[in-house]
Amino acid sequence: MQLPQAVEARNAGLPLDLAWVRSVQANGSAIERRARTLPGRRTVKKEFQAAWLCRAISCMDLTTLSGDDTEGRVRRLCAKARQPVRADLLAALGMEGLTVGAVCVYHEMITSAVAALQGSGIPVAAVSTGFPAGLSPLPLRVAEIEASVAAGATEIDIVISRRHVLAGNWRALYDEMRSFREACGDAHAKAILATGELGSLRNVSRASLVCMMAGADFIKTSTGKESVNATLPVTLVMLRAIRDYHAATGWRVGYKPAGGISKAKDALVYLAMVKEELGDRWLRPDLFRFGASSLLGDIERQLEHHVAGQYSAGWRHALG
Repeated sequence: MQLPQAVEARNAGLPLDLAWVRSVQANGSAIERRARTLPGRRTVKKEFQAAWLCRAISCMDLTTLSGDDTEGRVRRLCAKARQPVRADLLAALGMEGLTVGAVCVYHEMITSAVAALQGSGIPVAAVSTGFPAGLSPLPLRVAEIEASVAAGATEIDIVISRRHVLAGNWRALYDEMRSFREACGDAHAKAILATGELGSLRNVSRASLVCMMAGADFIKTSTGKESVNATLPVTLVMLRAIRDYHAATGWRVGYKPAGGISKAKDALVYLAMVKEELGDRWLRPDLFRFGASSLLGDIERQLEHHVAGQYSAGWRHALG
């Protein structure tokens, strides 16, 4: 079961509004206090928890981004994307046909992923623009996006230049992201902010806003390669930037936390935060994704516990 994709217009962006960007602030202590309260106050149990975990699977970018990736590994990952949970468990849950939101790979593995997913409706996402550092020459990064789209990727996870954020050069960040969006064509552009390297929550908020102004379809926390990846305070800042942008423009922009989310209970917290800050419309794969690999195994264990009343060993839920 793949949830239907949106039919509403993509974020077209708008001219860079430096006054709006510079007016953005972030109260760090208040943000961290709010983030700390959520895990202890928001919980779902029994069949409701199982339903939320199935929703998390449907919003997952199943990912392999290792230097030793092979075509065989990608094919196995795609098989898991088609059948993320054992068929008997899905039948017991009434969730036959459940699939993940997308498969995310390096450019070299796009062709293999597209072939393995043919007929499934599962999109292929490719990391691009000199992932993970984003320090390649700009013409090469644009050419990489164009090559990935030509190879069949329908979503491009784009690394921004952190130096533009750290220097407060918002015009350079806007122009860069705009050129990336144009290179994507019909493919969705997911801007990776690498929030653990941006220095402050205020920078995270401002960078989120600038990327949305430049036409990003999603804003994403991390490459997964930084020492600090997705966190609840960063998520709160980015969700509120999305909310403010939607209120001002009417365009909905997606959100993707990536890196460090490996437990089912953590996925539930992120889903609860998205629901409270943005509403139910964002709890669908066209507007929310988990960048994850090991998360799926723990969710499958929790679903088996719900159905059978006991936990299975983690090795029984391998990705490929």
